[in-house]
Amino acid sequence: MTPAEIDTQPTQAPDAAPLPAAPVPVTIIEPSHGWVSLKLAELWEYRELLYFLTWREVKVRYKQTALGAAWAIIQPLFTMLVFSLFFGRLAKVPSDGIPYPLFSLAGLIPWTFFANGLAQSSNSLVTSSNLISKVYFPRLTIPLSAVLSGSVDFGISFLLLLAMMAFYGRAPDVRILALPLFFLLSFITALGVGLWLAALNVEYRDVRYTVPFLTQFWMFATPIAYPSSLLHEPWRTVYGLNPMVGVVEGFRWALLGTRTAPGPMIAVSSLAALLILMGGAYYFRRMEKTFADVV
Repeated sequence: MTPAEIDTQPTQAPDAAPLPAAPVPVTIIEPSHGWVSLKLAELWEYRELLYFLTWREVKVRYKQTALGAAWAIIQPLFTMLVFSLFFGRLAKVPSDGIPYPLFSLAGLIPWTFFANGLAQSSNSLVTSSNLISKVYFPRLTIPLSAVLSGSVDFGISFLLLLAMMAFYGRAPDVRILALPLFFLLSFITALGVGLWLAALNVEYRDVRYTVPFLTQFWMFATPIAYPSSLLHEPWRTVYGLNPMVGVVEGFRWALLGTRTAPGPMIAVSSLAALLILMGGAYYFRRMEKTFADVV
């Protein structure tokens, strides 16, 4: 082999040392201690899971049902008929100058959303026990999805209320723009109470038996079958400590133009609803560390 041929031969590089493997990211999940933050940013990261859980709640609710979504109309409709017969016709309960069937239905629509959201969210952790004990995700998504799924029923039943308004010749005015705020207030109230009951239901399973009683008592403590105008100030404003009072009276004012505007009652109801939500959220997060073990 000539020197020229030797120069053109490729040189064999020595075996290179293997590169160290890239470190695998490790997430350590530890139980929280004391009063912890709500981690709302983490809840936003799992927004897609929240969507699928909400959609699952809607599908499970109407799976293998004969009437399907018609139940969203049947429940407030038949309750309105009973109220109209016993309270409107027999007891002659005043209705602020509005036909009693329309008066009671305007209160029953937001109330039904609240009552169903309360029932679904309070038992949501127990019914999702398999999911909670196997995977990690923000547990707040479970009761939140239970309440959100009720907005589908609310939208359907709201069409019934609009049809009743057309039947009685009542057209909404500009005050209807405030209606989403009253719906938000009912959502906050349902979620806040639902968080309290959901966390308590994991520890004490007899909580689920108190929910129907609580809902029934709360309904008669809310001006659905009667107007809050029967109370005089300052008791009418104090009555607003029940957040659903502001919701029901707000719905009637925004849709039917009742003379008794909510006024300070809305401020009291909004403050009470926010306090219930904040207290329920922090209590839920504090007890969250025990859910997987107890549920």
